[in-house]
Amino acid sequence: MKLTLWTYEGPPHVGAMRVATGMTGMHYVLHAPQGDTYADLLFTMIERRGKRPPVSYTTFQARDLGSDTAELFQSACRDAYERFQPQAIMVGSSCTAELIQDDTGGLADALSLPVPVVHLELPSYQRKENFGADESFLQICRKLAKPMERTEKVSCNLLGPTALGFRHRDDILEVTRLLEGMGIAVNAVAPMGASPADIARLGAAHFNVLLYPETGESAARWAEKTLKQPYTKTVPIGVGATRDFVAEVAALAGVAPVADDSRLRQPWWSASVDSTYLTGKRVFLFGDATHVIAAARVARDEMGFEVVGMGCYNREFARPMRAAAKGYGLEALVTDDYLEVEEAIQALAPELILGTQMERHIAKRLGIPCAVISAPVHVQDFPARYSPQMGFEGANVLFDTWIHPLTMGLEEHLLTMFREDFEFHDEAGPSHHGGKAVPASAPRAAEALPATGAETAEGGSIPPEAVPPAEAAAVPAGEIVWLTDAERELKKIPFFVRGKARRNTEKFAAEKGLTRISLETLYEAKAHYAR
Repeated sequence: MKLTLWTYEGPPHVGAMRVATGMTGMHYVLHAPQGDTYADLLFTMIERRGKRPPVSYTTFQARDLGSDTAELFQSACRDAYERFQPQAIMVGSSCTAELIQDDTGGLADALSLPVPVVHLELPSYQRKENFGADESFLQICRKLAKPMERTEKVSCNLLGPTALGFRHRDDILEVTRLLEGMGIAVNAVAPMGASPADIARLGAAHFNVLLYPETGESAARWAEKTLKQPYTKTVPIGVGATRDFVAEVAALAGVAPVADDSRLRQPWWSASVDSTYLTGKRVFLFGDATHVIAAARVARDEMGFEVVGMGCYNREFARPMRAAAKGYGLEALVTDDYLEVEEAIQALAPELILGTQMERHIAKRLGIPCAVISAPVHVQDFPARYSPQMGFEGANVLFDTWIHPLTMGLEEHLLTMFREDFEFHDEAGPSHHGGKAVPASAPRAAEALPATGAETAEGGSIPPEAVPPAEAAAVPAGEIVWLTDAERELKKIPFFVRGKARRNTEKFAAEKGLTRISLETLYEAKAHYAR
């Protein structure tokens, strides 16, 4: 077990909460201590939901452990039914309550509530959030869905979207439009937006559309076997994948593969003069396997980028991720340790990162452009506007989201040309952020003070050009300081390789026993590593 600052996935009961919160008429009774109610914040603060999740907690305390915690749970179940009158109830334990080993399913059944009770057994110390959502949805389907006569008109179910999902709300609308354009009706969307009664009618559809394998594949496999419903394997993210999806759905439904692409702009915009400068940009991708695999195809085949690294945090999808990476000549990074991801990014020095909220933070520290393509995400990735990832409109959104963080060709050329200008030099700050321009020739505050250790680690302040002998002797052993001319030359190196150049030069200086890096040292290091 490791102590961590960030985590890509929460415990599995958070996944169960995502399912319950997305549904209507469902209530989740969670056996949990005080403190585990923190999960409410994920939905109300990050997703901006206007009401609390439909979850009741037992909130036992330390003093309750010496008495009957089972009675606390049963009381919570009775109170939840009487107060909320749900169509069905989910019951389970949080990671902490799992240690008590109360049989929540048996305790709930003993109450003989007049609604279906779905038992959840989620191994909190072996599995994580996506598994919790996937397993919860599977158990709901097993409990409620039954084989039945198909709808007269060809129809399908959309499986996998949940609360707190990345752009799930808008993806549903975009995919529904695609299907309706082919004359295919949507029988149900589940779990998000579905009631227990809707789950009971899943068997009426002719086939299933699996939008998010991380949270819906187990239910899709179960429906294929039990309800005799085939399911789609293509996730429609990007132009090529959307066309493949339309063809796959048409074959399952026995209809013509027709899709309205009149709103599609991404292919032409990617091929336009302004965008050709972006061809060959080196990109690193990390997130959940589904979004990363789809985004890698878009990055290479539709944007003209070079995929230099890719990986996922959900180990359940390690095999398809490794197979996908092999197609790009890469070895997939499968880890849930953000420090390993940061180390890989530093080594590869990409020009663009496509990742999660974690990679957004990493990109800020490293000064690399970044766009978010996968959960976990923060509040800014639940926009008020329509912003799908799937379908043809989703392809337009991807173009905007990925291209805007990058510097276009003419812009970068002008910034380089006027690098020493009073308005555009590095210390001036972005004008649209209210940065105050200082003449490039004027002495800067950073140059008036000796560099501290923290400043040096972050890219450094420029020390005075003339350093008194006494001050030079005061430099701590092992600390390396960049002289003004070397620092200025370093800033002429493109930003996406500047970090690597700095590290190589400092390594070279350390090997040579140097404590100050001059212009000559920078050139010698460059020649050394160019051999």
